[in-house]
Amino acid sequence: MVPVRYVIIGTGAVGGTIGGLLAADGHEVVLVARGRQLEAIRADGLEVWTHRGVHQVRPPVAAGPQELALRRDDVLVLAVKSQDTAAALADWADRPVDGGGTAAEDLVLVCAQNGVDNERAALRRFSRVLGMCVWLPSTYLEPGKVQAIGTPVAGVLPIGPAVTGSTTARSDARAIAADLTSAGFRAPVVEDVMAWKWAKLLSNLANAVEALCGTERDEAWRELAALAVEEGREVLAAAGVRPASPEEQDSGLAGFEMRAAPGRTRGGGSSWQSLQRGSGSIETDWLNGEIVLLGALHGVATPVNALLQRRARQALAAGRGAGTVPAADLLAALDAAS
Repeated sequence: MVPVRYVIIGTGAVGGTIGGLLAADGHEVVLVARGRQLEAIRADGLEVWTHRGVHQVRPPVAAGPQELALRRDDVLVLAVKSQDTAAALADWADRPVDGGGTAAEDLVLVCAQNGVDNERAALRRFSRVLGMCVWLPSTYLEPGKVQAIGTPVAGVLPIGPAVTGSTTARSDARAIAADLTSAGFRAPVVEDVMAWKWAKLLSNLANAVEALCGTERDEAWRELAALAVEEGREVLAAAGVRPASPEEQDSGLAGFEMRAAPGRTRGGGSSWQSLQRGSGSIETDWLNGEIVLLGALHGVATPVNALLQRRARQALAAGRGAGTVPAADLLAALDAAS
């Protein structure tokens, strides 16, 4: 398979960076966005800042599948957050493809998302599903502009079949990886991409700490994050899940680092950005909530991740911005409940 056009479903920080850099490298791209982001890109294009330079691109943009005629050489890149996956899959699965068939039958779908449930949801509808582990420190806080602070590449994006052993899917992954590499990413094709995504999930358990407690990592912040990750490891061990080893991750991420942009403020990660923007939803139910779910299924108590999950929902419902809850208060709440 030689991809010709990438349809980026969800042009936020991750989707904007991936789609923007593919477009800047000369690949055919369609950006799917909504709200103020859609308006800004339609008016002025998309600005993508990386350490390699600033790219202003103007690929076609659509509000959804109803504005796009799908082609047989399209690759759908699902870059929405996990809470929006079900609606996106429902919107795109049965859209007709030029020449017959539907998107779910004929097109490659890449889950460029945190969490581990998106591939399962996609496989219920789509026949050609790839997973992507997203090590892409990027920010979208202003419509029409995204920034990625990874160096020497914008991000590290291990990619592979959602179901191991598929020769066709591995061929699809190799073709897409070549385009991503050309566009300024490191994109190794890995045998077990879900092992990588489970490892990334463990690191993402601290996203809720950052969203609730802010980006300044004091001793209480670090203790709370460490407790969440330790609890997550216990749950995965009980569930028989083997994440990618630290050695595998160190090899894949060798030399990759985050470096603050001169004169720019990144702020925090995706959950932090959700609270800060008042986006109306947050991904913690699919990150910390995944550990809570597995803990319930395998008889492991998960008080730390349950507390973070609950408090993140409450902060969102109350309209509070990021960094409004002291980490020490959350530790005290855990002590009081134990």
